[in-house]
Amino acid sequence: MKSTYIKVLKVRVKDRHAPLLRSMAAEVNQVWNYCNELSDRMIRERGRWMSGFDFSAYTVGASKQFEHIGSSTIQETAEHYASKRYSAKRRKLRWRKSFGDKRSLGWVPFKARAAHWKHGQVFFAGSHFKVWDSFGLANYKFRAGCFTEDARGRWYFCICVSVDRTCPKGQDSIGIDLGLKTVATCSDGTVLEGRWYRHLEGKLAKAQRARRKRRTRAIHAKIRNRRADALHKFSRHLVNRCGEIYVGDVSSSKLTKTTMAKSVLDASWASFKTMLDYKSQQAGIVYREINEAYTTRACSECGSLCGPQGIRALSVRDWQCVECGVQHDRDVNAARNILRLGAGHCAP
Repeated sequence: MKSTYIKVLKVRVKDRHAPLLRSMAAEVNQVWNYCNELSDRMIRERGRWMSGFDFSAYTVGASKQFEHIGSSTIQETAEHYASKRYSAKRRKLRWRKSFGDKRSLGWVPFKARAAHWKHGQVFFAGSHFKVWDSFGLANYKFRAGCFTEDARGRWYFCICVSVDRTCPKGQDSIGIDLGLKTVATCSDGTVLEGRWYRHLEGKLAKAQRARRKRRTRAIHAKIRNRRADALHKFSRHLVNRCGEIYVGDVSSSKLTKTTMAKSVLDASWASFKTMLDYKSQQAGIVYREINEAYTTRACSECGSLCGPQGIRALSVRDWQCVECGVQHDRDVNAARNILRLGAGHCAP
């Protein structure tokens, strides 16, 4: 029996459908804002927190008031709002704006079976949408999904599908130390170079000084795409050749409050760990985050704590153990210690 998992496919929608999708997104914003106001009033007046099921009773027949969206989108919007508000633990969330400079990016969600592939196009809410089909969508059965807009006004069709699980052939074990200039250093010496933002920082600053908003958004998109492409390729390479992956539990949220914030955000550790996590689950391999305390100072050969420590010692990239005399690369040594700790944690 084949094992399956849920995967999200994202394809670009042809630009000619943007006006219709923006009209749909404006109606979705009205539903969101209605739920926001209703939730706030219900808590203030009755002390009751509403769930997605509760919202459905107040939105029955609401599709008749809208021109483009149907009940599937209205229900999914209400349920998504309830989930977000519960996670934020707030009485209400931000209002979604449909117009102006600070408008919310377009978003049109829908439930399973609301969209399907028909005549080589995506059929949704009575309209056909042409997309750049890079996945062969005709071969998949659509589940829930959404249409989303990016900062440049481009629309994408995102759909959840079931995919057969394929186990990787590799059975290596590897430890990964996360850094700034070098985003990831593996215990076998493999590295992922980063600094995607730094490479285009000059061009971005020039466009911002000239107040060229379209050019600025394009450069930001290029940085984001380069980062995502590199992280996806590197994480896929590791998952395909490894059976066990261990990563240091470095926290980016704490370092973003320091002078290293720009480099920390550019490295995007959280995105990289998220990719490794869900790809490992899909492949059925081991993925764990390991407490990396003292992994930089400890010698991976003898275990003595004689390595560089402190912020001032960050410039020390190579050091020699005073106990056993082994020469270490700082990041590779830390990755080997993470691998040792991870393998010991998983040992029976």
